[in-house]
Amino acid sequence: MPTSLPHPPCTAIIVAAGSSRRMGFDKLSAHLGGVPVLRRTLEMFLAAETIGSVVIVCPGDRWRLLDGVDFIKPVTRVDGGADRQDSVAHGLAALNARFVAVHDGARPLISPQDIDACVATAMKHRAATLARRATETMKRADENDFCTESVSRENLWCMETPQVFETALLRDAYQLVSSRGLLVTDEVSAVQQTGAKVKFVESRHPNFKITTAADLALAEGLLKQNS
Repeated sequence: MPTSLPHPPCTAIIVAAGSSRRMGFDKLSAHLGGVPVLRRTLEMFLAAETIGSVVIVCPGDRWRLLDGVDFIKPVTRVDGGADRQDSVAHGLAALNARFVAVHDGARPLISPQDIDACVATAMKHRAATLARRATETMKRADENDFCTESVSRENLWCMETPQVFETALLRDAYQLVSSRGLLVTDEVSAVQQTGAKVKFVESRHPNFKITTAADLALAEGLLKQNS
């Protein structure tokens, strides 16, 4: 991968339009390493060499969390939609780049190196996603949460973001999803509807999603450990 790209080919969409209901407060405004979670996420994409611009899908009050950030690259805001795929579609409508990297705003530990690796892989294969191999023992439960069977973890991956695609491919995927009346929870699921293959890129750094207060405490501890 080149060390410098004069015209970075990829725009990032940072999805930050959710309600944070499971946290009980706005997790994207919670401070991590002295700055709001959303700000730290954005700063990682501003530092990535393959990212030329950023679109943040968020309400106006969250945009104010970015006051004081040095926008060394173009950064714009668009409103979100009723669900994730609508929010991503709004972001897609606001960009003009060959590749697009979609990332959860609540994954602030993402590293610029992992972003660049995922974009480079998408440039080769048209579609790529950051993920980690499943290492835990996997079990399936019934509707009452009683264990029913083991699930082989062979070739099993836990999905992360960014998920990076040729922009035209992702737009076609969402048009197909819309025409079929489908609801998808990530972009890989949408792109798979087209028959396209998506390459996994193994994350080399912690990249979990902040969902609970415990996640926030763990992220804070990791930052302190690595500082």
